[in-house]
Amino acid sequence: MVRAKAAVTAGIFAALIALASGATGALATVDDPTVDCLSDDNQRRLSGCSTLLNTPGLPKSERSMALSMRALAYSLLGMFDKALADYDEALTITPDFPLALNNRAWSYFKLGRPADGIGDVERALQLSPGSPYALDTRAHIRQSMGDANAAFEDYDLAMRAGGANIVKMYQCGLRAQGLYFGAVDGVYTPGLQQAMRTCSGNRQCDPLPSDSECRPEVS
Repeated sequence: MVRAKAAVTAGIFAALIALASGATGALATVDDPTVDCLSDDNQRRLSGCSTLLNTPGLPKSERSMALSMRALAYSLLGMFDKALADYDEALTITPDFPLALNNRAWSYFKLGRPADGIGDVERALQLSPGSPYALDTRAHIRQSMGDANAAFEDYDLAMRAGGANIVKMYQCGLRAQGLYFGAVDGVYTPGLQQAMRTCSGNRQCDPLPSDSECRPEVS
């Protein structure tokens, strides 16, 4: 089963909307495709962003945002090749876009090319130090490359930086892996820490829950 980063991508999506709200004034009218491009419905987002990208004279900042939002929709639909192409173009326009850098790194990871994503996520963390989403991405990449200690350190930092919501997400995922047996309550306990350390040493272990797991508990 493809594991989408449910809570993580929700946070990225909210941050992208906030950034887009400051980057463009086109959010005012309901009929504007920007509204669909910023929708939480992936099909609407694909349609709206594609319409924007076909608009002649679209400012570069808005083009970069539309590409990033369409790429996010592709990622959530498991279409990582298409996401990667959009992130490539978005980052050509706006090289220091931490959310796009992090998401492109995640696309590389999901495509089985983790080494190609490490530079992106390192740059994302330089631009946005302490981002739990980028820390999670780097942890996954390091884990997949067999660096268990560094992966655990990043997961640990992600929980400390992200607070209860990130902790609950990992509690849920590690419980699904049969490694954690406590409550999904957002409290970072020694038991959770040990479960994460064990998971970090197994390249096949994903501490993130699938979209269908624990939704009421982590929402």
